[in-house]
Amino acid sequence: MRFALSTHLFHAERLERRHLETIAGAGFTEVEVFATRSHVDYHDRGRVQDLRGWLDDMNLAAGSMHGPICDSFAEDRWGTSFSIASADAARRQEALDEMRAALDAARVLGCAHLVVHLGLPDAQPAPPGDNDTRALARSLDALGPMAADAGVGLALELIPNALSTAAALEALLDAETAPPGAGVCLDLGHAHIMDGVADAVERLGGVIVTTHVHDNNGREDAHLVPFQGAIAWPAALAALWKVGYTGALVFEVAGRRDAQGVLGRTVGARDRLQAILDDLAAPFAFAEE
Repeated sequence: MRFALSTHLFHAERLERRHLETIAGAGFTEVEVFATRSHVDYHDRGRVQDLRGWLDDMNLAAGSMHGPICDSFAEDRWGTSFSIASADAARRQEALDEMRAALDAARVLGCAHLVVHLGLPDAQPAPPGDNDTRALARSLDALGPMAADAGVGLALELIPNALSTAAALEALLDAETAPPGAGVCLDLGHAHIMDGVADAVERLGGVIVTTHVHDNNGREDAHLVPFQGAIAWPAALAALWKVGYTGALVFEVAGRRDAQGVLGRTVGARDRLQAILDDLAAPFAFAEE
């Protein structure tokens, strides 16, 4: 397993070269780019090319892109949401158009995966007719070919709603209608406030292609630095180890108007998590009789 950092840390700011310099300076070699137009204008091809150049200059890989979930984020406030599970045809098409633009940007950046939310989280007010299973099925039918054309895999995120539980994602990906090559983004913070990390890993171990790593108290989706909440990190990493996960552990922590301080604490958490991984990898020593 390797570590990466989501630009979610700087979500309230427009992503600039200096942010990537800060990430690289903290010892990260991989990022997840959060596609919100107030943060990264993924519709602007020139801006996307600039971003690719900055990443290359700093030897940073864009392993994944978080698909659009709203039109803006500023002052800790989310803008208008996008939902590919809306039964409203115009609203659903708007979300798909944003996904198409993000997939094109992800292709330019060299991302392996686009992380996709299936509808809206339970904690977020949903317009009437949202989180609709039939609307979601139509959207995934459309997204599959889009992703294939872009050469980018879909990573369906575990989020707190009925469409995105571990059991629901398992059933969706087992179905013949699943988007070809799609997998799961296992969000460990979300798993913790749902049925638990161990249950999610056990159900989804074979289809996890990326992760989101953050902590919480088991009730609120706080996006805390690991070890600041209640997740049992040795058990969580052991569960991933047992199913053979070898991909990225992507820190998706909230800046909370103190991005530098949060980044420093994230580096400390990275060291602690690496120590756990080192212990898991160490050969078991049998005592001689």
